[in-house]
Amino acid sequence: MSGPLPRRAKRPAARLLVTDPDGRLLLFRFTPDDRAPFWVTPGGAVDRGETFEEAARRELREETGLDLETGPCVAVRHVTFVTLQGIEVDAEERYYAVPVETARIDTAGHTELEQRVMLDHRWFTPEELAALEEAWFPVDLLEIWRDLLAGRLGL
Repeated sequence: MSGPLPRRAKRPAARLLVTDPDGRLLLFRFTPDDRAPFWVTPGGAVDRGETFEEAARRELREETGLDLETGPCVAVRHVTFVTLQGIEVDAEERYYAVPVETARIDTAGHTELEQRVMLDHRWFTPEELAALEEAWFPVDLLEIWRDLLAGRLGL
């Protein structure tokens, strides 16, 4: 007979849909040792005592060097996954729209872990992302992004 399922750690996270003036979306490529490379939006865990909005702005500054107000929360996802540190988590991810005036970013604020596994970034069109052979997250990113570009999400 099996016992109760182990509890996963809760991981609230702020994710960023950073779009340049051409509507391209910024993604970072992760190359961890324990799984295939994948692409994700900027963002990360909400620190203790921080709101989702505060985390969104901090993550934007740390990962892109841009110190801007983030736009509204345009999507919420609940997912389970294993972090790069090997921790199984239940994540509430809130996605914030961040239109920017330039495609130039500064990655000097990356953490030590990010410096090891997050070496590449790229601005994608929806068509380029759809043609990408590597995984990206969230799995419904194209739908969220297309809704954002079409004005169906709260910008």
